[in-house]
Amino acid sequence: MESSKNKQRKIIGYWMSEKKSQKLNWSEFAKVSRNHGFDLVKVDLNRPLEEQGPFTVIIHKLTDIIAQSLKGEKRACEIIEHVENYIKQHPEVLIIDPLENVKKLLDRFTSYRVIHDSDLHNIDVFTPPFVELTSNDIHVNLQTLKEAGVKFPFVCKPSVANGTDCHNMAIVFNEKGLKDCQPPCVAHAFVNHNAVLYKLFIIGGEYHIVERPSLKNFYPDPDRETIYFNSHDVSKSDSSSSLSVLDEDESGEECPTKADPATLGHIVEIITAVLGMNLLGVDIVVENKTGRHAIIDINPYPGYDGYPNFFESLIRCIRSKVSLNQGLTRIFPSEEDSGFETADSSDEKKRSPLLPVSKAHERQL
Repeated sequence: MESSKNKQRKIIGYWMSEKKSQKLNWSEFAKVSRNHGFDLVKVDLNRPLEEQGPFTVIIHKLTDIIAQSLKGEKRACEIIEHVENYIKQHPEVLIIDPLENVKKLLDRFTSYRVIHDSDLHNIDVFTPPFVELTSNDIHVNLQTLKEAGVKFPFVCKPSVANGTDCHNMAIVFNEKGLKDCQPPCVAHAFVNHNAVLYKLFIIGGEYHIVERPSLKNFYPDPDRETIYFNSHDVSKSDSSSSLSVLDEDESGEECPTKADPATLGHIVEIITAVLGMNLLGVDIVVENKTGRHAIIDINPYPGYDGYPNFFESLIRCIRSKVSLNQGLTRIFPSEEDSGFETADSSDEKKRSPLLPVSKAHERQL
């Protein structure tokens, strides 16, 4: 009887850094998994995956290694190739989340572009005007910004949304501040939002919203120097930054910036479909003059700080994918297909494929 029961058990293979594992108390997830008929096995990336399965699901936080491979680092390329080959050979294994989609999400311009081209505009959700700056020529960048409709002040962020430097940003107020941009970077118009940021943590179809401090309101200023900041220092739950304190003449009471629950639900539905992802963190602000919701950043597999009963939501997501047999088998689109691969095989649920983009002048809207 016990032998028959063991045969029915399914294996969740997982990989994440030891630091991430400890932060999330991943050993607790092993208990939750066992209660739902799964065995949790940490994947050894230095051994053949064939020897470690058979896996029902592989859940991963490979963003650092993927980013290193995109920079051409040999060992990282070998690891990612190893994992990709295993996935190709085992289309029956559910991957949370598809490596190709994670790769594209690490490019801020690409993620902004797919949001801009999605159905979010139908629910009055927007991305601020944005463009990628690749030149060190101030005059070229000024023209690029004008053509993309990006006005001062704007936020300048590294193009790669991963690594220790990805949180180092700047607010540029005027033309003389253009010298402070460090290409390649993405510039997007600053949205005044009364220093309130909403972290939308998504697990499949479930989500939780956490309110965080954010940057105060800023306006064009021909004389103001560029402000440099680290987003972690400003928007962590325990952050206390002078950049988050509204000016005395702006209490924020006249222009409430509360997120609308119905809008958030629609964002989750559209974002997960168009990105083909289950584990996402979406940074949302509410424009103080209009009440419109703006998406200013997206992260694969975020920290989930403040998410209640995280493991229960995660196991429900996994069980749903397994029971519906939604095999994420089409992981690697052809070169002609530059869109995000959706997690749903139903054509009716595929939304707004990403348009191909390449060179700097083609990456402007």
